[in-house]
Amino acid sequence: MCFWCWNDRLQTAVVAKQVIGDYYGRPASCAYFNGCSTGGRQGYAEAQHHPDDYDGILADAPVVDWDEFEVATLWPQVVMNNEKTYPSGCGFEAFNTAAIKVCDPLDGVEDGLVENPVRCDFDPRRLIGTKVVCEGKELTVTAADAAVVRKIWDGPRTASGKKLWSGVPIDADLKFPYLAGTLPDADGGLKGVPFPVPSVWVATWLKEQPSFDISTITYSQFTDLFRQSRTEYDEVIGTDNPDLSAFRGSGGKLLTWHGRQDQLIPTQGTVAYRRQVERKTGGAQRVDDFCRLFLAPGTAHCAPTGQTDDLGALRAWVEQGKAPSTLTATLTNSSGEQVTRDLCAYPKVSRHKGHGDPAAADSFRCVHPLRY
Repeated sequence: MCFWCWNDRLQTAVVAKQVIGDYYGRPASCAYFNGCSTGGRQGYAEAQHHPDDYDGILADAPVVDWDEFEVATLWPQVVMNNEKTYPSGCGFEAFNTAAIKVCDPLDGVEDGLVENPVRCDFDPRRLIGTKVVCEGKELTVTAADAAVVRKIWDGPRTASGKKLWSGVPIDADLKFPYLAGTLPDADGGLKGVPFPVPSVWVATWLKEQPSFDISTITYSQFTDLFRQSRTEYDEVIGTDNPDLSAFRGSGGKLLTWHGRQDQLIPTQGTVAYRRQVERKTGGAQRVDDFCRLFLAPGTAHCAPTGQTDDLGALRAWVEQGKAPSTLTATLTNSSGEQVTRDLCAYPKVSRHKGHGDPAAADSFRCVHPLRY
């Protein structure tokens, strides 16, 4: 007899165990947690702070470093405001489409599913001068548009060029209502429309002025806010402690998938945390014993990746000792068709064998990214 908690916290886990034990006269044989986004963050918090609560944790697209992430995801708006350039939604789509066209074939097949976007070196400046039809009007992509997109993809940096956080994936949706949202103002010109969560975080929790005008933030002020948030809130809500030794010692298993096309939580933040855990734990193999990460191409934030049986995979790992090397997912290709693909356990990536149906999972194999 097992029980599940969704996006839950310590109190419910404790109470649930007590109720189950009292009702059945024996304790539950296993306990599971399932959450995505903030729920994913809560899953990692459980593994870090209450390692005995759950035998298995499914924590997807996690906001691992909330204190840094929330400021970092305001970066697209800061860039547009400082550069005084606000690309249209159609303009952002043109950059995404061009990047996917260049990056997509890297996995051996062209289906609109970018398997390894971090390897893509598409330069948005290649689109300068391109004509884009937007709401019946023909627009020309400018050097300023390309510069803005380049900075957004690159991610937040200090004035001296030090990297603060990863950028939005090159194939992720930037336009309204997401991180680089723009809409016409009263005069018909475009203005930035920040995503509410980072906007409220900065205005309310950092500036302590709910009516604070986010559009006034300079690059240097952004760096100050990033550091302030980390200093004041890391211990409160950071959940970025790479020491999972207690969870490992308890026999717990942690499984995570994260969409490579996540438009709200940059995928590389999760990858960076995974690498920190590897350094702390003593290498990838030791981490794989209790914690596995899967990255899903063409998958947006907390989107159903594939009606993939991630819960089943976690149960098999906990109850039968069968660690998953792949997760079979149903994805949607550029033609709107559903295809099956095995998501490879990090750091491996999927590559087409050179023969076989591109819509079938067995036409692909998992390879190390250095041999990609």
